[in-house]
Amino acid sequence: MYAEERQQAIASLVIANGRASVAELAQTHDVTTETVRRDLAALEKAGVLRRVHGGAVPVRALHLVEAGVGEREATRAEHKDAIAAAAAELLPQDGSTVLLDAGTTTARIAAHLPTDRELIVVTNSIPVAARLAALPSVSLQLLGGRVRGVTQAAVGEQTLRVLDTLRVDMAFIGTNGISVRHGLSTPDSDEAAVKRAMVNAANYVVAVADSSKIGREDFVSFAPLSSVDTLITDAEITGADRAELTDHGVEVVVA
Repeated sequence: MYAEERQQAIASLVIANGRASVAELAQTHDVTTETVRRDLAALEKAGVLRRVHGGAVPVRALHLVEAGVGEREATRAEHKDAIAAAAAELLPQDGSTVLLDAGTTTARIAAHLPTDRELIVVTNSIPVAARLAALPSVSLQLLGGRVRGVTQAAVGEQTLRVLDTLRVDMAFIGTNGISVRHGLSTPDSDEAAVKRAMVNAANYVVAVADSSKIGREDFVSFAPLSSVDTLITDAEITGADRAELTDHGVEVVVA
């Protein structure tokens, strides 16, 4: 295979999967890691990929622009449904307190909440609150604050003040990106502040993210991997990614 053909194949793989590691690419194309790094450098110079620690991601994977709820709702919907169902199985016992972050995956968790136990659920998400408001087994507390239209989530000082007074049994946190170096991240600083406060308020933190988020790094990091107890993701996570996350103390649950 010529270098140009190999580079085209590498670019296609990274764009399709959302990321690829140097080791994975070297094994796939039966070349040295040094050759892969040269290929990635050439592709980055051409504006096709962006190199990150240990591999590469598409150029679009590092950005400040945030997709709206409507757009994200239809993206990888089957994966998110599976993740939500697995998350519901981790819900604590009767009488426990739960934080549900804003997001299309966490909104699906709300739809899977069991009705055989009473839970106190705190959320900053308008869609999550709408799903839970009529559920008899849930004592719902909606956090106030300025609502961001793009995520339909309450943010700002009012939201943070309440979160600073809370201690909950479990928090389910959505994220735009997750990596060893940058932790959990999101494009907006106000959203990041609320997510950070949610992580700090929880005795047990569950991150919910489909596999396209793994290796992605967005503008603002709101929690290091050391703050995450469990990550629930889909079956398309690579073996290398799973091993790396596990090595950093995160339990990985594949839905």
